[in-house]
Amino acid sequence: MAKPKAVLFDLDGVIVDTATHHYKAWKALANEMGFDFTEADNERLKGVSRVESLNILLEIGNVEKNDQEKEQLAAQKNEQYVKAISTMDDSEILPGVKEFLQELKQENIPFALGSASKNAPTILKQINLYHDFDAIIDGNSISKAKPDPEVFLQGAEALQVNPEDCVVFEDAQSGIEAGKAAGMYVVGVGNPEVLKGADDYITHMTEMSVERITKK
Repeated sequence: MAKPKAVLFDLDGVIVDTATHHYKAWKALANEMGFDFTEADNERLKGVSRVESLNILLEIGNVEKNDQEKEQLAAQKNEQYVKAISTMDDSEILPGVKEFLQELKQENIPFALGSASKNAPTILKQINLYHDFDAIIDGNSISKAKPDPEVFLQGAEALQVNPEDCVVFEDAQSGIEAGKAAGMYVVGVGNPEVLKGADDYITHMTEMSVERITKK
């Protein structure tokens, strides 16, 4: 593609790995309800909203709850998760991220966050990257979760760039589908055998450069 006019990043698994914090919070909730929640189960929650994640958790445990009980459980999980992320710092930024963001700045390419997480601003502040992003689109500003493209389309709009001129970095299948549905060039961060449909794949951000995208 031509040199991108904007770049959009998912948060979890791309900028920072909060999966372990999510997993521990969901596991504690499951254990409290009398069933186990494995790391393999946790893979199903990648890129999924909190409400939908809870529905999957309850399905795994074969537990039924009414809407009010679900609200309480989701709040309980979030409280534990927020407690965990409040101890994060910039040492948890994934390899190559800082360097790539610096390169984007040098090339005058704006970048935004596109995450389903309502805690995204808190995490970015904890790891000292909040002010680096030109726009932050998170779970507080969208009504539809990935694979709906809303989060990325809002990101392109915030950066005043056409969707087809944007590059998306995603580590979840639902996010890759959302990026493609938005008409964007998508880089999958992870295993191509697991993540289907991306335009390019990397294992870590250390492999990425503006030149690599432009040459594709």
